[in-house]
Amino acid sequence: MPDGIDQDRRRFLGTAAMAVAATQLGLIAPAAAQQATEEPATSFGLLNQIDAGVLSVGYADIGPAGGPPVILLHGWPYDIHTYVDVAPLLASKGYRVIVPYLRGYGTTRFLSSAVRNGQQSAIALDIIALMDALKIDKATIGGCDWGARTACIVAALWPERCRALVSVSGYLIGSQEANKMPLPPNAELQWWYQYYFATERGQAGYEKYTRDFAKLIWQIASPKWTFDNATFDRSAAAFDNPDHVAIVIHNYRWRLGLAEGEPKYGDLEQRLAKFPVITVPAITLEGDANGAPHPDPSAYAKKFSGRYEHRTINGGIGHNLPQEAPQAFAKAVVEADGH
Repeated sequence: MPDGIDQDRRRFLGTAAMAVAATQLGLIAPAAAQQATEEPATSFGLLNQIDAGVLSVGYADIGPAGGPPVILLHGWPYDIHTYVDVAPLLASKGYRVIVPYLRGYGTTRFLSSAVRNGQQSAIALDIIALMDALKIDKATIGGCDWGARTACIVAALWPERCRALVSVSGYLIGSQEANKMPLPPNAELQWWYQYYFATERGQAGYEKYTRDFAKLIWQIASPKWTFDNATFDRSAAAFDNPDHVAIVIHNYRWRLGLAEGEPKYGDLEQRLAKFPVITVPAITLEGDANGAPHPDPSAYAKKFSGRYEHRTINGGIGHNLPQEAPQAFAKAVVEADGH
């Protein structure tokens, strides 16, 4: 591991109690605001907000403004705090680290009455739009869960915008056609919530019990992660977004072909349905105790044609790998970027 990435440096720029309170109350800094003091890695402090594409995106931005950019993407049912310990480790190495709330999470909002669409290509285009708004031509992109899928899509379709890739659970690009294929019963059982969300009862249940549902997924997906209530509650606040339920339900229904996507994304989905090879330098990661559905690394190794390495992270590491093993994830970002 490169010098300087260690647990003792889990500190980053941010405001103290006032900033934490401001974030919790939804008070957002202008995009140009800069954090000024240090605090322990319990929050990102005062967040930024910027219009990008169809969204006003809430995001954390730490590290030197002129540093090599790294964009880190969270998944469901998680939020930007997946990277609350990773980001300061990278910032201490000189990286500018951008951690956005995806559509339907946190302070990210739609700018109009656009369709609340959770399909994979729409979320990927959100990241391209964010890069454009921030005037970032090229970045190292890392992700977990939905964020890993999004990072893979950006790397596959817009390699000129992606310097390197770090993806938890590997190549996760999907297609509606591929999702029509039935799986063995044990594999189908792991996707129980996908089928639950396909029903009106499931949508009503998720809306009524959002936090209980999310906590159950955390426990199943990371059975050896002993997170406390404060850690969960910090992330669960992001689910109070008015579009959260609609985005989650559409995402899973779209995957099964039970909800329509938008025609304007049709060409992108056709390209993704061919499972394009990723050519940029890449490192894939997997926790040794991941309780969520995930492919075996051997199943996707050939989808990476550039410099590529897979790492299994031991020690009871579950699905939310960046938060459970921040040093290993930060090390992968640094080393992928150095390829």
